Amino acid sequence: MLKGSIVAIVTPFLNGKVDEKKLSELVAFHIKNGTNAILPCGTTGESPTLTPKEHERVIEVCIEAANKKIPILAGTGSNATAEAITLTQHAAKVGADASLQVTPYYNKPMQEGIYQHFKAVADSVDIPIILYNIAGRTARNIEPETMARLAKDCKNIIGVKEASGSLDQTSAIRQLCGEKFLIFSGDDALTLPTMSVGGVGVISVVANIVPGEVASLCQAVQEGDMKKAQKIHYKLLPLVKAMFIETNPIPVKTAMGLLSLCSSELRLPMSTMADKNVSALKQALVDYGLLK
Repeated sequence: MLKGSIVAIVTPFLNGKVDEKKLSELVAFHIKNGTNAILPCGTTGESPTLTPKEHERVIEVCIEAANKKIPILAGTGSNATAEAITLTQHAAKVGADASLQVTPYYNKPMQEGIYQHFKAVADSVDIPIILYNIAGRTARNIEPETMARLAKDCKNIIGVKEASGSLDQTSAIRQLCGEKFLIFSGDDALTLPTMSVGGVGVISVVANIVPGEVASLCQAVQEGDMKKAQKIHYKLLPLVKAMFIETNPIPVKTAMGLLSLCSSELRLPMSTMADKNVSALKQALVDYGLLK
């Protein structure tokens, strides 16, 4: 059910409010362009700045717009276990196909606390759970041994978005968790390397603006056409780097505004992109052929 290119979709804002019409249009845009699944309310979707009601509504809008044509992987994690359970139960109730659960951030729990947190969330619902390991934002790594324990004890914990940047760790996860455990790259630049060691796809930022290319990269690897995959990888790489000139999702939101895909409006503490970085971003879009 979950493989290939999963877009970490932006949350479009208009005059301070979630632009539900534009969000529905973006879902349709991804369905048309071959994206394999949609992740609302991830980091790229500015989930920390959404109110609980907005968070729930964004997920609902994506489910309604997708209309079962592609899966919805709802971002429902939190650093508070009770809140993560509430958000995940809501997502399950309204028809999400699976849930993405970020490591509890700021609290800095021990591995036992991480295990107990994810187990409590998994036990509260029947839908599949994908872990989200990004120590650069959360200050805690989910150790491969902890993932293996969770995969063994919780049948609905089926995979991980691995954003450690370490292929050694990705390989250890594959060895300890088995071939059925789904590993998604959490970094667009590492999609091809991650898939080469057993990953099944990417949860992507750059797919917000080039969904077809990211889907084609994943498909090429799945079909064993590494020459084609490498060609797409190297074409995408400068654009991917431009998406991280500043903290995500500032560059991708700015790019989407430049490409008239949605408003570039952000919510504080995300700030408007610096002029010199906008120039570099525009050049990357021109070089890729997206902007004249």
